[in-house]
Amino acid sequence: MKKIAVSELIPNAEYEKRRAEFRSRVITLKKHRAINLGPLVRLVFENRETVLFQIQEMLFVERQTDESKREEEVRVYNDMVPGNGELKATLMIEITEEDRIRETLEHLKGLDRGPYIHIVFGNDRVTAQFEPDRSTEEKLSSVHYVTFGFSPEVRRHFLERKPTDRVMLLSDHPRYSAMAPLSGEMIESLKQDLRDDP
Repeated sequence: MKKIAVSELIPNAEYEKRRAEFRSRVITLKKHRAINLGPLVRLVFENRETVLFQIQEMLFVERQTDESKREEEVRVYNDMVPGNGELKATLMIEITEEDRIRETLEHLKGLDRGPYIHIVFGNDRVTAQFEPDRSTEEKLSSVHYVTFGFSPEVRRHFLERKPTDRVMLLSDHPRYSAMAPLSGEMIESLKQDLRDDP
């Protein structure tokens, strides 16, 4: 998938006029790119459009016009655009009860350290690789960026899946066992990411 160029960004004043349109389009897009994995974990699969929206939002909210800062935001966020044979996602640990945040994060400790989050289909399993250094030994972060890297053969198997075929998102963390089926619409959306190689 092609990375985002600074030249694609629109000025904040123009973005403000078109913000509702951008937001509406991305909300619709994310309906088929977000999935709950059990009661605490949610993944949103990112693509070029969702990342571009996040950059524009960040620049708008911060009223950022400095060109070097805009370039820096693009450089940082481009890491979330899937590369060749990849799916990328933002993984969020969603805790609604404020008094249970610490206890829940302690319970899920190590989620980002072991091979615990997978996409499973047929005889294939693709394991999430977590961005390093978001957590410490003492504290698990509530937001993570993950990459699912597909070998050429496994990528082909995924692209051959029909929307009615079973594809599961799975956690086999020792203290957080959960699975969720991907909808047909999500499968088709993610297949497009894997086809959209640079």
